[in-house]
Amino acid sequence: MRSVILGLGISLDGYIARRDGGVDFLFIPKDYSMADFFSSIDTAIMGRKTYDKSREMGGGSYGPSLKTYVFSRTLPPGEREGLTFVNQDLYSFVHELRKHPGKDMWLMGGGELARDSLKEDLLDKLYLGIVPVLLGEDIPLFPPGFPQRNFSLRENKTFSRGLITLKYKRLRSKSKRKP
Repeated sequence: MRSVILGLGISLDGYIARRDGGVDFLFIPKDYSMADFFSSIDTAIMGRKTYDKSREMGGGSYGPSLKTYVFSRTLPPGEREGLTFVNQDLYSFVHELRKHPGKDMWLMGGGELARDSLKEDLLDKLYLGIVPVLLGEDIPLFPPGFPQRNFSLRENKTFSRGLITLKYKRLRSKSKRKP
């Protein structure tokens, strides 16, 4: 079955962005590569605020090899700009995607979407890149409002400039929610 991977960079104190959405504190050292990760996925899922910020920074679409969905309550659904805009229930949408063959799915942000995916128990893996910066107060990776979820550490690596990557797998009991 296709996994849903929450993968992103965070500060030491658990923030994914500044209040204005800025991610200037995130960096990728020269000895770190995301090539293996990108070869393992064919779908990206993001929230509207993440989409807005990525467009502002000159991104937004990842080309035809990565089908990208943007969840929004304010933008109309449909395909445009190489993206598919969605305003339906996250659980049902991801459950439907899992039925189709393909690679893993990347839940790339933001915090509200991460919280909702934890509420619905959709996350199978966490891939976190932790940069050695304390921000103090900004946009948290996990806003409050979800039940406890247990994970098992599968890999940790240290890179130059202090970046640490952590990979976790979701631990689940035998019974699982049915749609």
